[in-house]
Amino acid sequence: MVPDGLWERIEPLLPVQERNFRYPGRKRLPDRQVLCGILFVLYTAIPWEFLPQELGFGSGMTCWRRLAEWQEAGVWQRLHELLLAELHAADQLDWSKAVIDGSHVRAMKGGPKIGPSPVDRARTGSKHHVITDGTGIPLAISLTGGNRHDVTQLMPLIDAVPPVRGRVGRPRRRPKQIYADRAYDFDIYRERVRAKGITPHIARRGVAHGSGLGVHRWVVERTIALLHWFRRLRVRWEVRDDVHEAFMSLWPG
Repeated sequence: MVPDGLWERIEPLLPVQERNFRYPGRKRLPDRQVLCGILFVLYTAIPWEFLPQELGFGSGMTCWRRLAEWQEAGVWQRLHELLLAELHAADQLDWSKAVIDGSHVRAMKGGPKIGPSPVDRARTGSKHHVITDGTGIPLAISLTGGNRHDVTQLMPLIDAVPPVRGRVGRPRRRPKQIYADRAYDFDIYRERVRAKGITPHIARRGVAHGSGLGVHRWVVERTIALLHWFRRLRVRWEVRDDVHEAFMSLWPG
């Protein structure tokens, strides 16, 4: 079930569907029940068509369509921004630094944003890219093909961090520093990061391990491990990239 506190935050964000009173058709299943079905699929990784009808969450296709509909309406992004604002107001976000990393996932059915993985014997896959605050709270997340280099998402992820409200004054969206591993070791990107007013700390290729940056970077690795705790995200089953991205966006909420 969806906790009351979470539902109180989500309900105002959902698009209102006006019913056609002349040709009403079948009554639309309540959004809260459908959201329960979506979360059930996310937690169990059960195929949509096998969602048990006796649970009262509607059919798998109803849940799938509603998830895609809400993703297109920007519901999950607005929920993420709302939760970040609450954390910022409670002084629970560490803006002194951010950490970025990417991780490969197998894509079982193909679709957009896939590619041969260089770390999985060229099997078809996608990549999850995550930027977190200093404590591991996700600030932004993206999906690319499995053959895309991690560094290609460095600037897009920094730019994707939303303006975080919650306090008096201008919204916050830039950390003071950013930490990354050797995959991001390109001087041109260091310059671009500095141009944003952020100090880069990126491990150098060809240097022995033991840079000391691991004491900062481990939080994003933990966050990705939590993301992939959900088998629905650890393996990409969705052909449509927007539906998989909807699950990715819903996860931090």
